[in-house]
Amino acid sequence: MIKVDLHTHSIASPDGGINAQEYHQILDAGLLDCVAITDHNRIDFAQNLQADLGPEKIIIGEEISTTEGDIIGLFLTKQIDAGLELKAAIQEIKNQGGIVYIPHPFETVRQGISEEALELIKDDIDIIETANGRALFQNFGPQAVTWVRLQRSVGFGSSDAHRAGALGKTYSTIAEYPTAGTIVELAQKARIHYSLPSLPDILAPKLNRFKKFLNKKS
Repeated sequence: MIKVDLHTHSIASPDGGINAQEYHQILDAGLLDCVAITDHNRIDFAQNLQADLGPEKIIIGEEISTTEGDIIGLFLTKQIDAGLELKAAIQEIKNQGGIVYIPHPFETVRQGISEEALELIKDDIDIIETANGRALFQNFGPQAVTWVRLQRSVGFGSSDAHRAGALGKTYSTIAEYPTAGTIVELAQKARIHYSLPSLPDILAPKLNRFKKFLNKKS
């Protein structure tokens, strides 16, 4: 089985902290077999690492800030601008032959898509995150699982890792390495592996932002 994480943040994200060497180490150690790098509103780091490690190991993704909340595009070839309306961002993903992945739905602390917005785009959703590796105080995983069942959609578990230590904790296993054409079918039979996040996992985005702020000042 192939261990896949479809939601991670590199040092290219304002709040991300995973560098290229750490991605190498995680993959070389077999903690994960395939990782999507889904930085906030950019794809350059993911493109460079995919060129180094190959498309089996690295999926180019982007967590896109829309007017209705965050969505992720997977298997992208071009960056999608932040600030688009939800439907427009989805159309941009589809135009590239990409996959629409909904991270941390229903959340309000993080910019999750609301239930009302999900209803409006339900026919456009490919995969929805039913287990998020940083969800603890605001964990809507059970609601996401119920939504998936009612809508006959597809769920997946990913880490939302912002530090290397969070990788390999929450992920999903599928039968083979995914492509844009196979990921949805593979995800239908995925097995989700969820681990409670540690305090450093939860605080990583804030700590990373603070470190980057200090580096700019120095």
